[in-house]
Amino acid sequence: METQFYIVINLKTSEGPQSFARFFIGNNRHNAHHIFRQLKGIDADETNVLYLEFRETVGGLPVNIDMITCTLDQLSENCRIITKEVFRLFNLED
Repeated sequence: METQFYIVINLKTSEGPQSFARFFIGNNRHNAHHIFRQLKGIDADETNVLYLEFRETVGGLPVNIDMITCTLDQLSENCRIITKEVFRLFNLED
């Protein structure tokens, strides 16, 4: 089974964390890391309300690689960055 990389957006709620968006960012570890490193935010901890997880799926099982927290304004910028980079990877590169 092929390794896949995702960025998952989570929101802390009274019932626990809820994922509300997931971006597939390809199967290449180097490219996926490159995209995640461009995102705006800081290291996340248990007090954050909004956070992005960088996940690898190996054999169908998710593995959390990294996590950042961001503001709503940064989230907007992060969605723009992810969309632009995924478009570039899937359409403009071999």
